[in-house]
Amino acid sequence: MINEAVTLRPMQLSDLNCAMQLSTAEGWNQTESDWKLFIENPLNICLVAMAGKKVIGTIAAINYSNEVEWIGMVLVNKAYRGNGVSTLLMKSILDKSASFKSVKLDATLAGQAVYSKLGFKNEYIITRMTSSSVQYLNDDGGLFPEPIQLKDIEEIIALDKDIFGAGRRYLIEYLIKKYPGKSWMLKRNNHVTGFVLGRDGNKYNHIGPVTASSDADTKILISKALSKLNNQPAVVDIFNDKEDLLNWFHSIGFVNQRQFIRMYKDQNSFPGIIEKQYLICGPEFG
Repeated sequence: MINEAVTLRPMQLSDLNCAMQLSTAEGWNQTESDWKLFIENPLNICLVAMAGKKVIGTIAAINYSNEVEWIGMVLVNKAYRGNGVSTLLMKSILDKSASFKSVKLDATLAGQAVYSKLGFKNEYIITRMTSSSVQYLNDDGGLFPEPIQLKDIEEIIALDKDIFGAGRRYLIEYLIKKYPGKSWMLKRNNHVTGFVLGRDGNKYNHIGPVTASSDADTKILISKALSKLNNQPAVVDIFNDKEDLLNWFHSIGFVNQRQFIRMYKDQNSFPGIIEKQYLICGPEFG
């Protein structure tokens, strides 16, 4: 039972240490840079729950082109769970979300029950897979991924919008500019047909998002990303309808860690093209 009244306030950069403590305690992969990505964009909504002067919970919602609000980073200190803190955080975010056409999230199995009571519906299952030590993969697909240059960003953003379903300029620019060594693309007839992005993590190198026109192209892109991570840990989040890709990851030493459930509130106005979405950017980003 919480003795102090629980209050909510906007998250600030001074809360970074507390936020990292909460996510690290859960074994999550976020870094301070990930948290800053949420906090520093004034279009995003980031809240902390306070018990007295102590940060006991967080929530963040990233704004995708004023159309989709993506909710993530719902964390509550273990000592304060069972007191409705996560529901309080969610309701506060949803109260601020009336202007969005779509509100979505990727839920843990534990969180799914909370979100269902708030009107969220299931869309897809996503499987998280990890490797503690990536082994070098040779790409024998006949196509050679190119590093994404600054001049390619606009085309990557446009392709991502078509496939994801909503514009994610802020996220895509951040990933390419901050992690250029993890950003690769395939071109045909001088047009981008697929790409892989990635970022550093607290525990694993995260590979994703990955957009491609076929399973074969996806493996070429991912093989390129993995070739830069020899003997390093890596994590991927795969849509469960991509059975061939799931089996391929098993064959190269990745193991299942957990599942997420993609959910949407009321209407799914921006479903995207699921056939061309292979890996997500992580449950906090979609």
